[in-house]
Amino acid sequence: MCGIVGVFAFGQQRRVSSDLIETMRDSMVHRGPDGGDLWISQQEHVGLGHRRLSIVDLSNSANQPMPNEDGRVWITFNGEIYNHTSFRQPLEQAGHVFRTNHSDTEILVHGFEEWGIDGLLSRISGDYAFGLYDSRDDSLLVVRDNIGVKPLYFMVFNGLFAFASEIKALLAHPEVERDIDPHAMLHYLSFLTTPAPMTMFKGIYKIPPGCYLRVASDGQIKMHRYYDAVPGKGNVPSDLSSLSEAAQEDFYVQGIRQKLHGAVERRMMSDVPFGVFLSGGIDSSTNVALMSEFTDQPLKTFTVGFKDFQHLNELDYAKIASKRFNTQHHEVLISEADMIGYLENLIHHQDEPLADWVCIPLYFISKLARESGVTVVQVGEGSDEQFSGYASYMGYQRLYRKYWEPFRQLPKSVQRLAAATAIGASAFKPEWTVYADIIDRAARDREHFWTGAMVFWNTDKDRLVRYDALGSGDHHKPMIEANILDPKYLVPDSFNVVNSFYAPFDKAYPRQDPLTRMIHSEFRLRLPELLLMRVDKISMSVSLEARVPFLDTELVDFSFDIPEEWKTKNGEAKYILKKAVEDLIPHELIYRKKMGFGAPMADWLRGSFGEHVERSVTGSELLSRGYFNLDFIKQLFSDHRSKKRDTSLQIWTLYNLTAWYDYWIGNKSAARA
Repeated sequence: MCGIVGVFAFGQQRRVSSDLIETMRDSMVHRGPDGGDLWISQQEHVGLGHRRLSIVDLSNSANQPMPNEDGRVWITFNGEIYNHTSFRQPLEQAGHVFRTNHSDTEILVHGFEEWGIDGLLSRISGDYAFGLYDSRDDSLLVVRDNIGVKPLYFMVFNGLFAFASEIKALLAHPEVERDIDPHAMLHYLSFLTTPAPMTMFKGIYKIPPGCYLRVASDGQIKMHRYYDAVPGKGNVPSDLSSLSEAAQEDFYVQGIRQKLHGAVERRMMSDVPFGVFLSGGIDSSTNVALMSEFTDQPLKTFTVGFKDFQHLNELDYAKIASKRFNTQHHEVLISEADMIGYLENLIHHQDEPLADWVCIPLYFISKLARESGVTVVQVGEGSDEQFSGYASYMGYQRLYRKYWEPFRQLPKSVQRLAAATAIGASAFKPEWTVYADIIDRAARDREHFWTGAMVFWNTDKDRLVRYDALGSGDHHKPMIEANILDPKYLVPDSFNVVNSFYAPFDKAYPRQDPLTRMIHSEFRLRLPELLLMRVDKISMSVSLEARVPFLDTELVDFSFDIPEEWKTKNGEAKYILKKAVEDLIPHELIYRKKMGFGAPMADWLRGSFGEHVERSVTGSELLSRGYFNLDFIKQLFSDHRSKKRDTSLQIWTLYNLTAWYDYWIGNKSAARA
């Protein structure tokens, strides 16, 4: 992985300097400590920059930005193309001349020449983000990979189009003004992150997964979706359902095994040392088992735990897997003091708030891996989303069958009365808020599932946010006119975000089971913009590349054609995945209780750290903007301290937001600059 940046001047009399590109590029040295380079077009209207983390083809000939043979096409590329070797010979036979020994970057420039952008993207398999300039028509393409493993941000201002791997590179441009986007903030309060294409910074956007932008010479921008995680692409026989139950199970088990095997093998592509994060759960242990098949050397495995909260640790399970596969195992234990010492670094590297405290242990395990000589790791993200591994998923499925559908059969007047009564009662019993919101969703014909991690449900958000202070969002008009941003995202109702996924999905793929619909929604929001975003931001902050075999598109396409009844058969979460790995990893790891990758934040927030957080939140400059009800915020802290209810997630979400604002936008930001 690397750090990329580019500026395309479409306004008259605008020029791009090497000093500018260098400044923007080197705000991301952590993404590419092995070198940096840049390219400026002859007309000085295009500049591309690159910071390199050398992983495949370590020679200088593979440095970027990289041109084609005649210099008419230039690329700056972040990521890996796992099937790149299969394209080299046919491209050479077609007349393309390669300058590198085995660089995957060069496949992109020649593949683009030969097949065009859509043909290229339909062929490659990988995790990537890139900017490609084509001088033949003076256009720029900026692309984010199918699933959204790699982020890519952009902005349009003063006759310029700029893009980068991280927001801080865009902020390094001297003409960029920093401010918060209050509408993005509103959705963040629901989802722990901002939904693409929004970011928390006014005027800065992120490309959604599976999409690319084409910027013409006159500055016109068009967004194209080239991939979506949907059913119908898994090559499942049409008569499968007519086979015996045993035959159906065998088909799914063998398909998962085959595709996982290939996904892990492809991600072993590396010219530098690699390892794997190991919790001792199904996903990470399966990664270790399959990776062990492709190396003669003991794998390096890494686990993180907590010094003072042993009940959260999975160290013993990780040791079982390590012993079974003879790995070189490494552990790190962290404390509250370690967490506090990391916070400012966390705010800096997140770029925008990601209210997931998993970022804390993720940083320390990433740091451990890098300091142990590893440059590449495989991680288990994406498995729980595809195969229903979360307890919350199972709860939503039970809710839908047992309560949601029967309630929806009642007269609408009864539904509305029940919703109004529940919302009113939640004002006196805040712990009832979730139930009140679920009833309200049903009464208003909304979706029962919005996201796997909901922070402020609507009832609480109505009490927290002063909607009239959010403004109109007029600055989004160019993105709306370009069909990049849905105008309904500017309505102060986060249901519009999830409905923008569900409505077109239901139209194109009617009569899907509830779990498949839920998973599609997760692939559009929580997975790319929270879970994968945290992996990229935190691992790359220590110059470590993380690869996600469970999100190989062949496996994703196959899993979307596995019905809910097989993923959760007999009420068993991940039923079919567990069957698929039964002879790969120890039985006691497959059928143990899922613990999850977390942090003892609820406990930390009830001590002195919680007092610090309350002072930080209530004293933030953001609160002077008039967006929030301060009394409600204080009540959240009071409820948590008194153990009336656990509001740690809401508090952590507000802390991330206010700390981000003070760091990047407020007076602290001005003092640092």
